[in-house]
Amino acid sequence: MAKNKRLTAARAAVDSVKQYALDEALALVKNNAKAKFDETVEISLNLGIDPRHADQMVRGLLSLPNGTGKTLRVGVFARGAKAEEAQAAGADVIGAEDLMAKVQAGEINFDRCIATPDMMGLVGRLGKVLGPRGLMPNPKLGTVTMDVKGAVEAAKSGQVEYRAEKAGIIHAGIGKASFDTDKLVENIRAFVDAVQKARPTGAKGTYLKKVALSSTMGPGVRVDVAAFGS
Repeated sequence: MAKNKRLTAARAAVDSVKQYALDEALALVKNNAKAKFDETVEISLNLGIDPRHADQMVRGLLSLPNGTGKTLRVGVFARGAKAEEAQAAGADVIGAEDLMAKVQAGEINFDRCIATPDMMGLVGRLGKVLGPRGLMPNPKLGTVTMDVKGAVEAAKSGQVEYRAEKAGIIHAGIGKASFDTDKLVENIRAFVDAVQKARPTGAKGTYLKKVALSSTMGPGVRVDVAAFGS
């Protein structure tokens, strides 16, 4: 009951039609983040794309200037010296055939998956398991690499992955409600800038259509798109 009252009050404080200035939107999001845990501040971008077409897909990795406030669990497919490198860099789960067996059994104890190129023959057999979860290593995202140390450290330091869904919407966590507003603004601007720079060649017309912010348990707050330029 208390949770419902809190959500009702939070929704009442937000004009669902109005497009707020970025600082004003963040103030509302932070004020409505009253759960008993440090809520994640999430961003949603509606893009003028149809990701069903290969030339309109938007996907990438970005290291936010102030991190996400969340520590990712990193899984690495590697052998020998590269497995040792992954362990030294702080990877949480490391292996080859043994890790493949665990994944096939539904034991997926990681949020980001990295693999050395020689492991992709093995990892490729896990496509139906890792793919739908957005965990399939990809050389374009730097998660299929010989630089295991760099990839693990980047994932641990606040790197966020983004990918357009079927409706052309991108969701991502860009910090915690406890972050200072200026740090959240910096993260948001860096994220939106990265997505704008990733505009695919097939995108026509208006690219950045809508921007909204919310906390984990709070309502969405629309942000004036003009805040991010064209």
